[in-house]
Amino acid sequence: MTRRHELTLLLLIAAVLVTAGCGTGSRTAKAGKVKRIESVAPRYDVRDDPATRQRLARQEKLGLAVNRLQGNDIAAADALVREVIKQDPRLADAYTVQALVRDRQGDAAGAGEAYRKAAELAPDQGDTLNNYGAWLCGSGFAAEALVWFDRALAAPNYRTPAAALANAGGCALQSGQGERAASDLDKALQLDPTNAYALESMARYQVSQRHYFEARAFNERRLAAAPATSSVLQLAIQIEHGLGDKAAASRYQQRLVQEFPQTSTANPGAKAL
Repeated sequence: MTRRHELTLLLLIAAVLVTAGCGTGSRTAKAGKVKRIESVAPRYDVRDDPATRQRLARQEKLGLAVNRLQGNDIAAADALVREVIKQDPRLADAYTVQALVRDRQGDAAGAGEAYRKAAELAPDQGDTLNNYGAWLCGSGFAAEALVWFDRALAAPNYRTPAAALANAGGCALQSGQGERAASDLDKALQLDPTNAYALESMARYQVSQRHYFEARAFNERRLAAAPATSSVLQLAIQIEHGLGDKAAASRYQQRLVQEFPQTSTANPGAKAL
């Protein structure tokens, strides 16, 4: 999992934990403005029974773990997650946060095991199933990942199917399943026209088909939807070369050098315009 996807997942988890801490019982997977977890405490009610108060306390502790991880205090996040799992070994969210901790520790296998555990404990939570699928795809298990994306999409009350569709489309594209990639990415963009990953993946699909004008349109939408990354700028250079527009390719190359000097230096071939 890349750091960009990790940060997105942290924000999603934070949103879930804030909602859970407020006692609504609903789940959300929308990224956006998320309050710092430490500033949000569970709302205890005198009518809450001990079990409810314990559940809210565990969610608050998980929120603190996410906050510590965002602050790069990995040891503190690890300790908090371990404590929550000891108190409730069947809390799926705890294993999702543990997976992020393991990933930050460089323990890829441990992260995968934690994602798997979370998915097994929450077979009806689309976001959790999607997370495990994303880990599988990022670890080279595309065929298995697609199965988990399909399970996520079949989960009841899954609020952000565009996320799983985008992941499924990108994963299918990586594994050479162009027809499925195009279908899933198109569905993702119908639901969420500004989904950055779906836009980038669709641009890559169009390049694979040598449809450079279409690829340019999707990549321009991607650049408008979210901050540029080195991979998106490199894709833009490739697209403009495919169109024979050397001036546009040169402009993107300048952006790559200015915004991502380490990447352009590490990839000298990108400068050969």
